[in-house]
Amino acid sequence: MSRRYIAGEKGTCPHCRTTVRFLEHASFVDQFTPREDGLRFAERGPEGDEDKGRTFALFGAVCPECNQSVVSVETYEPDIFGSEDALELTEARLIWPIASARPTLPASVPEHLRADYQEAAQVLGLSDKASAALSRRCLQSLLREAAGTRTKDLARQIDEVLPHLPSHLRDQLDAVRHIGNFAAHTQKSKATGQIIDVEPGEAEWTLDVLDMLFDFYYEQPKIAKQKRDALNKKLAEAGKPPMK
Repeated sequence: MSRRYIAGEKGTCPHCRTTVRFLEHASFVDQFTPREDGLRFAERGPEGDEDKGRTFALFGAVCPECNQSVVSVETYEPDIFGSEDALELTEARLIWPIASARPTLPASVPEHLRADYQEAAQVLGLSDKASAALSRRCLQSLLREAAGTRTKDLARQIDEVLPHLPSHLRDQLDAVRHIGNFAAHTQKSKATGQIIDVEPGEAEWTLDVLDMLFDFYYEQPKIAKQKRDALNKKLAEAGKPPMK
């Protein structure tokens, strides 16, 4: 799923968390009359050469579900391996809303995990690096406490827990390593809270995986216990033994 908030592209609305195809923002077009690839402006390079500096593109879009405005800016660097005028997208950052909305966490999630998760979500729009660091630390604590992993390395913790997860969760958690390129950035698994470079989409993906793991390890067992207790109560009233 793209993290580009551009009219015509599909993505997750940062306001209502609905998957939509963004619409054109009429006011944005009227005020800025941008080109098809956004309102673009470039900075001069170290030698005063505009072609050697970064290029920025400002985009405005509207969510068709909640009708809220979404504004983002993309940063491009000259692509040294492409043609002379080739640009490489290096960053896509949300300007408005400042922070993307996240699902409400179940009450069953422990407070210290909740605190790391919420802080990671709050800084996502300001720093992908900081958000990812907090999310990795939260993920490591979750796997140690809820899944009972014994290793200290996050990548090995993921290996420990994968065989015990349903296939849909197994694939999502395994992707944390691949999207984050753990093989090239070993600090991400050995020093999870360290502020280091992240891959595009890595910070938000880790938060999404935490949402699913919170539900699996904390909320679903709670719901199952409530149903089992209710059934045992009915069995007791009927004079029958409880479920084993």
